[in-house]
Amino acid sequence: MIYTELTMKAMKLAYQAHHEQTDQGGVPYIFHPYHLAEQMKDEATVCAALLHDVAEDTSITLEELEKEFPREVTEALRLLTHDKDTDYFDYVRRIKDNPVAKAVKLADLAHNSDESRLISSRSVTEKQRRHWREKYKKAREILEE
Repeated sequence: MIYTELTMKAMKLAYQAHHEQTDQGGVPYIFHPYHLAEQMKDEATVCAALLHDVAEDTSITLEELEKEFPREVTEALRLLTHDKDTDYFDYVRRIKDNPVAKAVKLADLAHNSDESRLISSRSVTEKQRRHWREKYKKAREILEE
């Protein structure tokens, strides 16, 4: 992870935004964006990784993030925020041409595909797991073509 004033700002904002949220496995949600950020190579991708689910999963808006972060980060965040009315694979196709968003999404797909994260979750069915496996595989193929 790269530590700069901007990445520290993103880290604190992500921590506050995801406070008390948990993932499907019951783990504090902040560990997911932090895991992605640890894999990123520059300031913009670290910030985008930390903030990639903030606008989608919390009350913080993209407009608020645009006031706090540079355009390179917020353009990626806009692409990474999936509008529920948009087909998932159309959403992934839009990410493909933005290097910051693409790097974060590939890391996101890899982490979401790690089924060991669900080891303590009894609420996730095998049918859901198969659906996610197929969905994430197709999304990776779109991004890597």
